[in-house]
Amino acid sequence: MELANISTFTLQLSTLLYFFSMAGYVFFLFDQKDRIQKISFWLVSTAVGVHFVSILFMGISARELPVQNMVQSLSLAAFAFGCMFLYFQYKFNLKILGVFASVLLSILMLAVMLIPDAPVVSNEILRGFWFVAHIVLVFTGDAALGLACGAGILYLLQEKGIKAKSPGFFFKRLPSLDFLDNVSYTCITTGFTLLTFGLITGFIYAKSIWGQFWSWDFKEVFSVGTWLVYAALLHFRFHSGWRGRKSAIMTIVGFVIIIFTFLGVNIFLGGHHQDFTK
Repeated sequence: MELANISTFTLQLSTLLYFFSMAGYVFFLFDQKDRIQKISFWLVSTAVGVHFVSILFMGISARELPVQNMVQSLSLAAFAFGCMFLYFQYKFNLKILGVFASVLLSILMLAVMLIPDAPVVSNEILRGFWFVAHIVLVFTGDAALGLACGAGILYLLQEKGIKAKSPGFFFKRLPSLDFLDNVSYTCITTGFTLLTFGLITGFIYAKSIWGQFWSWDFKEVFSVGTWLVYAALLHFRFHSGWRGRKSAIMTIVGFVIIIFTFLGVNIFLGGHHQDFTK
């Protein structure tokens, strides 16, 4: 079997496993049994492992990082998000976060399956250390910030339950507000650090390819704008007490901006990065 065929098969298998994990986590949301959560987490872990095989074989087959069109970019984004979820789940054991993660992973992989896979023409400029470092750092940084958004949503749900006259559906299913805020903060600082180095390597890559660090490309502008949003959030947390609700809302707003920067800018505005969303 050719490497490309193996990559396609493992990609389809990982998608199926992501969907099974989502079903399991939704079940866990209603029936809080550890066994259900453990099976769902095992399904996500296995899906990420199989997904890695797919990306590895695709990269070997094409002899370049598989991020050359919309399908490949979304697949890599899903893989990065899955990896970061496994890391933070191991770190905090916030079981309910798997509901958010599995749903988002399933949506991303559904898009990968449904969007036509446009033919890829090998491009020499989309190679090299700085390019790979830029992509890996930005994708993992965005993934960590996506998980911060998930923790922020959980925070707002728990806060609403606490303030209500009677405990709501999520009250007994979610941990304390302080714990959720701490998870969100750790995800933010991790994602912000990765994104910072991702932007730096991107500027170095741009200098090596186009002869200048900055060219007012739409993606550059929005990426720096996204960085400034999270820099402002961290500043307000340290100096103005922006914790809890304000921080949670900002993480959600920030992730919406990330989604638009990742997809909307390329689709509607164009620029150097438009090839990644053809």
